Parts: sequence; structure tokens; C-alpha cells
Amino acid sequence: MSVSDPVADMLTKIRNAAAAGHEKVDVPSSKLKLEIVKILKTEGFIKNFKRLNESGENTIRMFLKYDDNESSVIHGIERVSTPGRRVYSGYKMLPRVYNGYGTLILSTSVGVITGKHASEKQVGGELICKVW
Repeated sequence: MSVSDPVADMLTKIRNAAAAGHEKVDVPSSKLKLEIVKILKTEGFIKNFKRLNESGENTIRMFLKYDDNESSVIHGIERVSTPGRRVYSGYKMLPRVYNGYGTLILSTSVGVITGKHASEKQVGGELICKVW
């Protein structure tokens, strides 16, 4: 089956696994997805991740993070820019996610970074997703 938006597919798998209380989730690997997962790790939304090469198929296994009440640390994850509607923003006009409590992930000329780092480096780019 062909997926027209692999990043949205990955975000949906994360959202569904967190809602179901799963310990881990596997998604097909790509460079962009790996960079997004690295940001999720550094921002504290997932415990850990590792790259797997099972039967010639590269995948990323993410270990989801839960709080003391066994509810997911990821309360929401949403795709902003889609293949049919690309959304770009300059560093001065970057949207805030839940008044600063969430994280904006964007693709810039210096790589895939958070909205906070984009403001510091004064670069804009394509808004990939919001996590809170």
C-alpha cells in the first residue's frame, strides 16, 4: 500500500499507540522521520528509540513515555504542513504551541529543528508538526 504522507502516518501511529497505552511503536525509517524522532527524544516526549534492520526493512522503534498515572506524556501530536497544503513561516511569525508548553517542529535550511531553536538561529521554514 502506498502512503501519500509518510510523516502523517508516523504521527498517527504514535498518537494511536499512546492512546492505547502501548510500550513501543515501530514505523518505517527515513531521514526526516529519524530527525523528528530525535527531537521528540530531546524534548522528553519519548523515552528512547532505536533503528532496526529486520529482514532488509529499516524501521525505527520508539519507546513511549508515560507519567505516574500511566497517561501518555504526548497529549497531542498534529501535522501542520501536508503534501496538498504546505505551510511556511518566517522566524518572526512562528506560531506558539499551547502558549509555549508544546513544541513546534520545522524543516529549515539548517536542518529539522524546534521552533525555539529556529527563533534563536533566526531561520524560518516549513512547519512539520506540533506536539504537546
